[in-house]
Formats: sequence, structure tokens, C-alpha cells
Amino acid sequence: MAADMRLPRVRKTLSVSESASHRRDLVVPGDIITSDTGFMRGHGTYVDDDKLTASVAGEVQRVDKLICVRPLKTRFNGEVGDVVVGRITEVQQKRWKVETNSRLDSVLLLSSVNLPGGELRRRSAEDELTMREYLQEGDLISAEVQSVFSDGALSLHTRSLKYGKLGQGVLVQLSPSLVKRQKTHFHNLPCGASVILGNNGFVWLYPTPGQQEEEAGGFYTSLEPVSLADREVISRLRNCLLALAAHKVLLFDTSLLYCYESSLQHQVKDILKPEVMEEIVMLTQQKLLEQEG
Repeated sequence: MAADMRLPRVRKTLSVSESASHRRDLVVPGDIITSDTGFMRGHGTYVDDDKLTASVAGEVQRVDKLICVRPLKTRFNGEVGDVVVGRITEVQQKRWKVETNSRLDSVLLLSSVNLPGGELRRRSAEDELTMREYLQEGDLISAEVQSVFSDGALSLHTRSLKYGKLGQGVLVQLSPSLVKRQKTHFHNLPCGASVILGNNGFVWLYPTPGQQEEEAGGFYTSLEPVSLADREVISRLRNCLLALAAHKVLLFDTSLLYCYESSLQHQVKDILKPEVMEEIVMLTQQKLLEQEG
């Protein structure tokens, strides 16, 4: 059995920016955000001796006079329009329960999915009996948040053809706070794979599909064998995602692509070694800073 042995060495402390360690928008519990009484108290804050104080560790966000702290590590708090990747956990009457990394299971109503063939009609008792033919326990889906119930549970829909049942690919579960909010969360990367960056921290990597049959209504999943080259690209992207998440780098299509390009000089299995991971992430951060500058 082959064993990978490495000798200990002194690790250099690298810094991309000197100002990064003195960021004023990052706070820990007990930090005073402001002593100005003109600001309103938002989530993650409390008032102590007329001073607005952080109650969680996270990033300070200001909207006009409202101050809140967005936790760095938390469950997914969904908003209308968020793209999510989830797993079916239960089939109930006229609805599916979906695990979306939030505090409560999300709900996908039978009336909120496209029927196979794209038919537009009322859902009948026959549709209710054949719900497991559409989606069953364990299936992965991509969906959009349609509304938020009063108890915080999310109502999902898959009425667009870009949403629906997911086929062959790899699911990577990360912190929701690391996924950057964008106009689109579906990306076809030039390296030959595609990614769905769910706002809930679930990221789906899969081979870039060809022509998809529109008659499927979002339930078509290709079961053709995935080539070795595509599997290697997906594995490399998966390790790049884990490396970026370990160093708390914001995840979006550009950062993932830069990280992929920086990792090409290493083998896929070596990317998660601490010293290689640090080198790749440092190169990625430098490219992102050059792009911004």
C-alpha cells in the first residue's frame, strides 16, 4: 500500500494585503460597532450603555441608518429569488419536503413544478398519485425561493426549464455566507464543466450538457457515462472549492476559475495538501486583486 509521507517544515505567513488584518467591517461578539445613537439596531446586534454592540461574529452591513451583522457561519436564511440546490427528504400530500441547509425543511408544492411535457393545467388526483415518478426521496433538485412562510420555512418552485431534477455530478456542501449573490448562479465554465452555486451553500458540479429536450419539463436526467477527462475536471473543481472555502474566500464564477487555473500545475489529489492549498489560494487572491485594481 502506497503511503504519502512529508517532512515538517516552517510555514511562511503570507499576506495579500496589510489592511486585510485591520478590517473594521469584521466584528466578534462584544465589539462596539458605534456609539452614535442615530443608528437603528438590526439582526446580530444589541444596545449596551447606549452603544451598539455585536452579538455574533461576522461582517457589519449598513443600509441607511440600519446596522446589522451578517454571521460568518450560520444556517441559510432564504430570500425570495434565491437559487438553491436541495435534496428531497419526504413525499407528502401535494408537496415534497426539501433539505436546503436552512433551519426548517423547505416545501416544493406539486402546483409549483412543471409537468412533464410542459403541460399547463390544474393538478389532478392522478398527478398526486404519480408524484414519486417526478421526484422521490434522495433526488437532488435546483429550485428558486418563491416565498417565505411566517415560521421561516421556504416555499420553492421549479417552473423554469433551468430548474428541476439534477442528474450526474458532484455535490459540495459549504457555508452559505461564502457564496456571493449574483444575477445568475448557473455558470458554464470554459474548462468543460458547469456549476450551480446555490445561495444555501450547496454547490453542484456537473459536465456541461448538450441539447436538453424541452419536452422533459425539468425532469430529464442524462445517464450516459461521463468521460474520464470530465471527471478529472469536476474533481479538480471540487478540490478548488474546498480550498477556497477553507481560506474563507468568497465563491463566485471568477474566483473558482482563477483557482482552477492556479491549480493546473498540481495533481488533483495534491490540491488539498495544506502547503499546496495555501499557494493556490494566494495566487487566486492576487489575480482577484489585480482584476479589481
